[in-house]
Amino acid sequence: MNDVRFSSAVHLLILVSEAQTPMSSAQIAESIGTNPSWVRRLATALRGAGIIASRPGRTGFVLAVPADELTLLDVYRAACGQETVRVFDAHRNPSDKCIVGRHIRPVIGDLFADVDEAAMRALEGRTLADCIALLREDAKKTGDEYLQEEEA
Repeated sequence: MNDVRFSSAVHLLILVSEAQTPMSSAQIAESIGTNPSWVRRLATALRGAGIIASRPGRTGFVLAVPADELTLLDVYRAACGQETVRVFDAHRNPSDKCIVGRHIRPVIGDLFADVDEAAMRALEGRTLADCIALLREDAKKTGDEYLQEEEA
């Protein structure tokens, strides 16, 4: 099963960063395609990491870190609650009765570690500002007027 917390966190953060006013969990949930309670749980993790903030007595969230200083690795760690990226994992119960089962972890372990390290480097080398720039660039290609207006 794929974990959507990271992609949803990036989505949430772009919305919050680009919003003219603080966005509520209901507004964010509508854009992500989920429910507000799930967004609030995700926002709690991001707030706990100091990435977003909310103001007492007010609805919505604001970015607490400049978009150009917020790496996607920071977002991953906050959203997924993991220090390291795990792209793949070996199956849990290979048979000891089978030579492949006994040796599969060492066979694929180094490869998986390399993939995880490459993913961490890629996330560390990109910021939320990079994502916003890419989103605006893609929106221009499709004539999305909202984002073109925002850029002006």
